[in-house]
Amino acid sequence: MSSPYADLHLRDPEPMLEEAMRAWGGDGDLWVFGYASLIWRPEFESVEARPAVVHGWHRALQMRSRVNRGSPECPGLVFALVSGGSCRGMVYRIERAEVPEQMERLWRREMPTGVYDPKWLSCRTTQGRVNALAFTLSRSSPAHTGAIPDAQMLEILRCATGRYGSTLDYLLETANSLRGCGIRDTDVERLVCLARRHALTS
Repeated sequence: MSSPYADLHLRDPEPMLEEAMRAWGGDGDLWVFGYASLIWRPEFESVEARPAVVHGWHRALQMRSRVNRGSPECPGLVFALVSGGSCRGMVYRIERAEVPEQMERLWRREMPTGVYDPKWLSCRTTQGRVNALAFTLSRSSPAHTGAIPDAQMLEILRCATGRYGSTLDYLLETANSLRGCGIRDTDVERLVCLARRHALTS
């Protein structure tokens, strides 16, 4: 049986972790930017969370998921941080002494296939700017779908289910968590309204 990741041109995540740790440098605490499930299912420990805005990147339901929120036969979608625009999310501070352990946990969660491009982004918060690690997706990645017509999106929301549940549940959980943080994302809300209009959710 072929791997569900067979066409993703996987990269070894370990050198990418080593590079991220070198870029951090070890001189202070480490910040992580969350824009979707890292907000409601972080799976790493932090000591502070702040609302934050990054410019030059936006949240988009344009990353193909053949395991977590879909299957090889019926691929689902997850949010990705794609170039262009801006994104409101949350930044999480990991204490310096905890960084090695928490980064290992974070890498196992986010980077098992090396699909993301980890980048250090300048994030604006009410307490000032912080440089935070973010998991971005290149538009040239085989996992990037580009814009998806509503008819195709509805079929995915109706049918795609994977190891952690459906794409629809993932969308709704993200929308709820963003609202809980005081973040209104018009594109996310439009997709929720689309699903509601077609009786996929109440």
